[in-house]
Amino acid sequence: MELIITALFGLESLVREDLEAIGYDKRDIEVQDGLVILHAPQNQIPVAIARTNIWVRRGERVLLCVGRFRATTFDEFFDGMMNIHWEDLIPEAFAFHVNGYSRKSVLFGIPSCQRLCKKAIVRRLLDAKGKSEADRLVEDETAGILKIQFGIVSDEVCMMIDTSGDGLHKRGYRPLMNVAPIKETLAAGMVSLSQYHPFENEAIVDPFCGSGTIVIEAAMIALNIAPGLFRSFSAEKWPFVGKKVFDEAREEAKSMRIERPKTDVFFFGSDLDEKAVETAMRNAQAAGVADYVKFIVSDAFSQTPEALKKWTNIDRQLVLTNPPYGGRLMTPEDAFDLFRKIADTYLDENGFCRKGIRLSVISPDDTFEKAAVRQADKRRKLYNGNIRCQMNHYFRMARESQNDA
Repeated sequence: MELIITALFGLESLVREDLEAIGYDKRDIEVQDGLVILHAPQNQIPVAIARTNIWVRRGERVLLCVGRFRATTFDEFFDGMMNIHWEDLIPEAFAFHVNGYSRKSVLFGIPSCQRLCKKAIVRRLLDAKGKSEADRLVEDETAGILKIQFGIVSDEVCMMIDTSGDGLHKRGYRPLMNVAPIKETLAAGMVSLSQYHPFENEAIVDPFCGSGTIVIEAAMIALNIAPGLFRSFSAEKWPFVGKKVFDEAREEAKSMRIERPKTDVFFFGSDLDEKAVETAMRNAQAAGVADYVKFIVSDAFSQTPEALKKWTNIDRQLVLTNPPYGGRLMTPEDAFDLFRKIADTYLDENGFCRKGIRLSVISPDDTFEKAAVRQADKRRKLYNGNIRCQMNHYFRMARESQNDA
């Protein structure tokens, strides 16, 4: 059987790494645009559902594929739905909602497909109960809700059930959010893409930390804290999955946490907004990393390389940030000025890193590069919500600075 983990574009390879890190063979993992497929034996699916939901750090949600078929007509679509054993998948009295998408396919009317899918499932469930289609199927949302999704790509239909419930970015530690927060999944991806190696001679610093997401995610990665440890999932209520396998997966996750001395503080954030910093500290406490992070109220541009070295007491700093930008909190012109100030703070007049600094900034497309004079040493296309972005990595120093180092 297949588990389908959806991902933000640009983070698919990191989801594969999440799966490999908890022991899944790379030969059983298939990477496609916007999703990663894990192939597992049917008898291992409940455990796989629990472990992937609790451990996937950079994916959006985990879907169970329950059937595939080809359909170019509504009759074929209906018959394909009727052939799936929904009576074994939908618990008694559960309500179920249907959604879906279609790409490059003959069947493209999503509302019509939704209605037909619902009708076929109801017919199958009534048949399984020995009732006629004139009978009414009881759906009680207080008993539970199953989210069913169809995906039609090149006339091939994949039927899926959402095992996660809330998206995986909702870790459970961040009920309090600042303005325009970054998704936890994207923040974790940014930490990995910046090639940060924790507990070495480099601090990670976010001078626009907001509610602290980037800093907290970096600390959770370093301590190997499972991202889904503090929340519940839809599949815990399903009879064919159940709470027991999730409880076992949580105990496994707790045993895999890395314990470090509380003096190992390598994760720092600052923000000009005092309320945002207070929120960040509460979120860090909820995430279990409060002893390993520090937040202060400070203007970003006072956080010079010299000031950061004094604050962190560490020689090298990775400045990793998601600053405000056009389309979110300010005009494109104001965002350009902000990017120029960031570049002036951490890069020299030729666009090379100042001594002791690496800089990774996410921005809409190449807007940061234009403000920073020099192109990034490495870049990665990503999406922040619906905004097409680019992650810009600067790590090269001017030759004379390299000689000084």
